[in-house]
Amino acid sequence: MTYARVEIDGAPAPAELLAAAALVNYGHYTTMQIRGRAVRGLGLHLARLDAATLELFDVPLDPERVRSALRHCLGDDYADATGRITVFDAGGGEPSVMVSVGEPAEPSMQPARLRSVRYLRPFAHLKHVGSFAQIYYGVRAERDGYDDALLVDDDGAIAETTIANIAFADGDDIVWPAAPALAGVTMQLLAPRLGSPRRPIHLSDLTGVGAAFVTNSRGVTPVGQIDDVAIPVDDRLMRRVVEVYDAVPWDPI
Repeated sequence: MTYARVEIDGAPAPAELLAAAALVNYGHYTTMQIRGRAVRGLGLHLARLDAATLELFDVPLDPERVRSALRHCLGDDYADATGRITVFDAGGGEPSVMVSVGEPAEPSMQPARLRSVRYLRPFAHLKHVGSFAQIYYGVRAERDGYDDALLVDDDGAIAETTIANIAFADGDDIVWPAAPALAGVTMQLLAPRLGSPRRPIHLSDLTGVGAAFVTNSRGVTPVGQIDDVAIPVDDRLMRRVVEVYDAVPWDPI
């Protein structure tokens, strides 16, 4: 993703602060789709940023500070956009808020092909900037013809992909894996509306899976293959999930 505009603390990003963000691998972020200057699950994004800032920097993050910075970066010309908000230590005594905006993005409707790798993100509950390993595994998977890597533990328990949560259909139920993973905002919006729990799911369970899909800030995408196991694409299920997601209200920034 290329971002057309980057601001730090409500002003054009200077080189020295960009260097601090690039060279010191300590911080966290959230990514969102913006339409009409509104975001699905905006409160969840703000709560994620506040909780992670408190954990990493021992200070809270005022949600209005974030909203103001996001509004300023969008300006008058980005009513629809992909937005990323990064919180990092720029050496100024309190964490800085970097806002990046670029072109809006939509989910792929082509069934995703995933390759499993034995790796779990450290501090998986945080959407942190220390992402070398997941990028590495994702790039290697793409080079070999897959769309992404599926992260599993040493026992084959499924956690998440490098960039998304994953859910599985078990009969009429939808289940999210229980292995350590980020609670993505789209997952948080869908799970209570679908009545879907979390429970352990292993690679050895895949032959009995009725369908699967991945979720991230772009939305929902069906899964068609994991390793050498073909996953059925259930069009009825996908329509149901997408309809539930489309019904989630947009929150003005």
